[in-house]
Formats: sequence, C-alpha cells, structure tokens
Amino acid sequence: MELKHYERLTQQALCLIDGETDLIANLANISALLNMELDDINWVGFYLFKDNELVLGPFQGKPACIRITVGKGVCGTAFSTKTVQRVDDVHQFAGHIACDAESNSEIVIPFYKNGELFGVLDIDSPNIARFSEIDEKGLVDFMKEAEKRL
Repeated sequence: MELKHYERLTQQALCLIDGETDLIANLANISALLNMELDDINWVGFYLFKDNELVLGPFQGKPACIRITVGKGVCGTAFSTKTVQRVDDVHQFAGHIACDAESNSEIVIPFYKNGELFGVLDIDSPNIARFSEIDEKGLVDFMKEAEKRL
C-alpha cells in the first residue's frame, strides 16, 4: 500500500471525528474505517490504558482478549516501550498473546491523548509479514493526526 492511501485514510478519519468529543465513538469509527480500507487484516482496534493495564476498546473483528498486562505480548510491549511493534510472525514473538490463532502478523502503534500515553492501535493479519515500513509510517502518521482530535 502506498503512503498516498494512508494520507487519504487520515483525511477520511479526520472528517469522521471532526467536532465529535466522545472518545469511544471516535475510536469506533476509526477502527471501522481501517477495517473497511485495509486489505488482508482480520482484526483492528484499540486497547486503552486503565488501572495499570491495557483494556479492550473499540474494535472490528472476532472477540479479543479483554485485558493485557503492560509489558506482555505485542500490545503490552509497544505500550511499555513507547515504540511501534511490527511483527512479521507473531509465533516467533516471545510472550505473544494468541487471542486469535488465525493471526500471523501484527502491528501495534502507541498513541497519546493530551500528551500522555493513552493506549495502542492494534492491527492483526492472517498473512505472515503483512505490514511493511510504508504501513508503519502511514499508520504512525495517521495516529499522530488523529490523536490531536481525540
């Protein structure tokens, strides 16, 4: 996927959430948009930091793990290190939490609200090595713009 596609997705997301102050509604629409527009994914959604753990937020896909310990799995690692985790093969990731056995690759982007680390965007794919450097840059830029309005 090209960066131009992510730039278009970013503009669509900003239009969806423009003027809306409800966080859950905005994250729900963002996850629905990404689910609709990204190819070869089987889960997309958010985990939000509450009571010292990541708790399932709005998502699209099969039922998911509800709580993730900070520092555990791909999502917990992304949150605790404040870094994007792009994993070509989740079965090779030490401590991977298998919510869906059909997921083979994953990308997780930490995001902020009012300048504080607030949660992660998590996207899974049934394909090995689904996410590229372009996907990573596009999704990081997407979330940087979205988080300004969350």
